[in-house]
Amino acid sequence: MKHLFIYAFVLFSLKAVAQNPDFKGKKLHLYLLVGQSNMAGRGKVEESDRTPHPRIWMLNKDNQWVPAVAPMHFDKPEAGVGPGLEFARVMAEADTSVIIGLIPAAVGGSAIDSWQPGGYHDQTKSYPYDDALRRAKAALPAGKLKGILWHQGESDSKPALVGSYTQKLEALIKRFRKELSARKVPFVVGTLGDFFVNRVPEAKDINEQLRQLPRKVKHTACVEAAGLGEKGDKTHFDTPAARELGRRYAEAMKRF
Repeated sequence: MKHLFIYAFVLFSLKAVAQNPDFKGKKLHLYLLVGQSNMAGRGKVEESDRTPHPRIWMLNKDNQWVPAVAPMHFDKPEAGVGPGLEFARVMAEADTSVIIGLIPAAVGGSAIDSWQPGGYHDQTKSYPYDDALRRAKAALPAGKLKGILWHQGESDSKPALVGSYTQKLEALIKRFRKELSARKVPFVVGTLGDFFVNRVPEAKDINEQLRQLPRKVKHTACVEAAGLGEKGDKTHFDTPAARELGRRYAEAMKRF
């Protein structure tokens, strides 16, 4: 009974803190997480993923700041472990004077065409770009946008779509930076997994375009997903791979 009381008290305390986090006088670094399912995460949630870090927060579905735990995203019921939480852990340990604020906004199955103003994603009955922009603007009063993480391209690995991917991605970056008044905010992308490339030939072209992005757009970087494992569906990273991908994103972000 005593343990049950303590557990209930901890839950109540977390809820109270989440409703009224005190960020005043503290440096809150915001990171927007966008793309499709491998950014949202489909890895199996483990106990460590449910353990909050005192300096890592996330904006929940209701635009409230809560301690960051997996699953962070809510795009689909199968949301699980993605790269975002491990990314935040590395960034938090790199600078112990800051609080990390994550803005989960990825949407599983979303093609890049839905990441434009008014773009609609039928699978989730959502507007990925508009929703991400709205959530980012809701978070901005609490801190400063320090980076945008993008992992997407599986849905565009098709003969009719792959040729225009770079043009659309460049336009997306420009829009986000303009709308969020962050002209030089770092934008880090990640390549698609080897397991997906081996199954879908056009994915190789998407990866080459992602690798070329830093040569075309300032303040961008590309991290490699090479060698990372999948959960058994030849599409999604497993939990260890998602965490490693998050560490790779963090190492790239720290160089800005």
